[in-house]
Amino acid sequence: MSEWGGASRSGPKDWSLVERFLLEDLNDRRRVRRWRWVRRLLVIAVIGFVIFQAGRDVSVDPSAFGPHVAVIQVDGVIAADMPANADSLIDSLTTAFESAEAKAVVLRINSPGGSPVQSDEIYREMRRLRALHKDKPLYAVIGDTGASGAYYMAAAADRIYVNPASLVGSIGVIMPGFGVGNLLDKLGVEDRTLTAGQHKALLSPTRPIDPKEQAHVQAVLDTVHRQFIKAVRDGRGKRLGNHPDLFSGFFWSGEQAIALGLADGVGSLHSVARDVVKQEKLVDYTQVPNPFDRVLRQLGTEVALGLRQGLGLSLPSDGLR
Repeated sequence: MSEWGGASRSGPKDWSLVERFLLEDLNDRRRVRRWRWVRRLLVIAVIGFVIFQAGRDVSVDPSAFGPHVAVIQVDGVIAADMPANADSLIDSLTTAFESAEAKAVVLRINSPGGSPVQSDEIYREMRRLRALHKDKPLYAVIGDTGASGAYYMAAAADRIYVNPASLVGSIGVIMPGFGVGNLLDKLGVEDRTLTAGQHKALLSPTRPIDPKEQAHVQAVLDTVHRQFIKAVRDGRGKRLGNHPDLFSGFFWSGEQAIALGLADGVGSLHSVARDVVKQEKLVDYTQVPNPFDRVLRQLGTEVALGLRQGLGLSLPSDGLR
């Protein structure tokens, strides 16, 4: 009884010590969590730096190869966020044309096309560089496919070589679309899209086609198509045939393309280098975007989120935008 009573009389003091102990323990845990996140961030930063260094292009002086043919690969869809984009291809072209040891520049194309803007930028730069370097020929070699925007680019070359089975042409412009209004009605789904501007939702698949909007979009497509046709005519000149469907969007085999004046002959990268340029040594000038750039950007977002959570920061919900 005496021991129980003594503990009872000293209770408030003991509980104060317990509270202080618990608070200190809680603070220690918080500090441990914070430092844990700091360590994680440091590790992530180191890993990111190593990945970035590994993904960097190593600059090599082209003159170290001696006389050669500069090769630039155009693979896949042509778009700003794809390996075949205007910035990378223009940088590659510029480096190739400025190389004293490059005796010719060859675009090795295997692409179904893509952005008309990206294709036009590359086309214009090809024409500009060719005019600046009159002694350095520019050839396009089409593999499996050189269609639409890819052919747009190829038209700027001095000559276009194809395989007899290549798919070439598709000189046209497309804007895909579909309508689901009737389907939504059957499902009981109501479109509540709000706009400011009478024709802002002209591409909405839930609305019926408006004749005025359809005419406007068609006029836009026709304008881009005329630009495409002009680029091909300027590039190919009198070599083009007079087939009525030449600019209809049809694609052709490589053999047909030669007959139509869309291409100049049968050839591969190696045969063009060997038989046309008379220089068999090939050097790849293709500047591929760093494959880790997007990963690192995403990593930066994850690091920021981790820092926010680890340090207990109070940020607005849009603070990382």
